Amino acid sequence: MAELLALVEARLRTALGEPDARAAVTFLGTDRIEVLRFLDGDVVRYATLGMSAQPMGDPTVVVSDPVRGPRAELVLTVRAGVVPTDPVLRPLAVLGASPQVEGLVVSPGASLDVGEPLWPGAPFSSVLVAEPGGLVEDLELDAPMDPVRFLPLLPMTGNEAAWKRVHGAAALQERWLARGTDLRDPRRTSVSLD
Repeated sequence: MAELLALVEARLRTALGEPDARAAVTFLGTDRIEVLRFLDGDVVRYATLGMSAQPMGDPTVVVSDPVRGPRAELVLTVRAGVVPTDPVLRPLAVLGASPQVEGLVVSPGASLDVGEPLWPGAPFSSVLVAEPGGLVEDLELDAPMDPVRFLPLLPMTGNEAAWKRVHGAAALQERWLARGTDLRDPRRTSVSLD
């Protein structure tokens, strides 16, 4: 799968430029997950590399298909220089390993929680998985493999995550949009949910 990951990294470089830093984390019993950092003016983007090496599969299936199934990488964008956000590298690697560790199929509309702030002092411990295709285009692979999708992550406060569980992802995104919420602000507070 090194060849696949080389294609994924090439797609990230084409869309986001050259990474200025990278870190790797290996969890017991899983493949290595890297997180690449791309500085782009006033924003910094963090992207996983390695999550797509294996297709995500239904955890109830006894034998998973090693070829077919959804593949994805995660992309988080925040304002640069506001607060130190680089400690998000480990939580992102944890999220990137979650399909292997927990059997999750990560898809748009899902909530992912790391159980601790994404970086020190962050008001977010969870993220909403958004629709792909805006920032980094899907990477088509040879049949029968599914394309690699690059899924944006939108940080959620605890109140927003709870509200999303009741009202759904689309309703939360509409609330953010209606209130003009800057989802890239690493210090933002919860959107008004009344």
